[in-house]
Amino acid sequence: MFTGPGRIGYVLMGFPRVSETFIASELHRVEQAGVPLRLFVIKPVEPRERELRHPVIDAIEAEPQYLPDTTSLTLPLHRWRPRHLRPFAPAMRRVARRRPRGLARAVSNAARQALRDRRTPLSGPRKVYLKELVQAIALADRLLDEPEVRHLHAHFAHGTTTIAWHAATIAGLPFSFTGHARDIYSGELNPKGWLRRKLLAARFAVTCTEANVAHLRGIAPEARVHLVYHGLNADFARLVSDPAAPPAANGTLRVLGVGRLVAKKGFDVLVDACGELRARGVPFEALIVGQDDKHGDVVRGRIEALGLGDRISLPGPMAQADLLGEYRRATALAMPCRVLEHDRDGIPNVLVEAMAAGAPVVATGVSGIPELVAHEENGLLVDPDDPKALADALVRLHEDRDLAARIAEHGRRTVQERFDGDRLAGRLADLFREALA
Repeated sequence: MFTGPGRIGYVLMGFPRVSETFIASELHRVEQAGVPLRLFVIKPVEPRERELRHPVIDAIEAEPQYLPDTTSLTLPLHRWRPRHLRPFAPAMRRVARRRPRGLARAVSNAARQALRDRRTPLSGPRKVYLKELVQAIALADRLLDEPEVRHLHAHFAHGTTTIAWHAATIAGLPFSFTGHARDIYSGELNPKGWLRRKLLAARFAVTCTEANVAHLRGIAPEARVHLVYHGLNADFARLVSDPAAPPAANGTLRVLGVGRLVAKKGFDVLVDACGELRARGVPFEALIVGQDDKHGDVVRGRIEALGLGDRISLPGPMAQADLLGEYRRATALAMPCRVLEHDRDGIPNVLVEAMAAGAPVVATGVSGIPELVAHEENGLLVDPDDPKALADALVRLHEDRDLAARIAEHGRRTVQERFDGDRLAGRLADLFREALA
């Protein structure tokens, strides 16, 4: 029987992902804080997430263990079930023999939710809950052979947390999870009170903004919810510590946007603001760095419609060192985020990066952004979906270099004082040590 201090079992949907450097940094820093980990990954990452490999990935000591892959949910249940369950059958037999009561409780939880969430009263149970249950059984099978894992922690409050919860129920372990953005706001991802049940079942939950804390406590006032900001990621913190001479100004307004091409980022508004700049005769160039995604066609369509193809570039994702160079060259980092019905950002990590690099930031005062950006102090805030206001703020930073320099300096100080990644990961490590104790 294992008698050591124990390990935290991290459960991730995919790893490593280019768009989730904050998770990789967290893993590394928690290990550096002295908390040993095991890493369980539900499925391989998508091809687009393999375009870059950040150095922090290689600094993580825990080797990822991948669960068996699953088949498409588009198949009818009578065809999906035998094809899907075959790879999981050995684990199911072992778990049924070793943890029959825990398995029965997990099956009951999944079955009740699958019935609760039927499309219509006459519909069959939702297949997604069966899929997550068998994945949880595969994870529990691993856990039963690794008694040093004494607590599970999942990232994102929908499918990953469901799997961690069921696996913890089967294996007799406590669990916790981190909620971020769409995963806690979209009713489609946690329907019929599912998020409340998770919050009440978890030993604790973590989230990355005060706005999120208030939202989760509104759902389950009895739950233990902790605020832990992401902080500056480990690779970027190392890079930005090397001093560099500021690039020479050439009279051109350099606008930078960074993030996936999804609607909540508001890059279509940034394109429209660039149209305003051109109409005013302001010399500018713009760069929108990040993975293509569901809103990419809209952004490209706006660029084409406004004839801005020679002014706005979409280079895709960049390595951190290259991105640092763009932050340092930029007149401003623009993040015109918006709140959608079922999705929103918390605090975009790129705002923290830009401020650490000395780029003045312009953002919208939505969600958790005002927890980082104070208007006229360390950045400028504008209303969402207002390209004219965004253009006004960009021109202001371009023309008033004293304002830009003051905002940039206060931005650096904000990151140093409140968003130090090592210190913030230490708070999470303390929660894990308490759980292991």
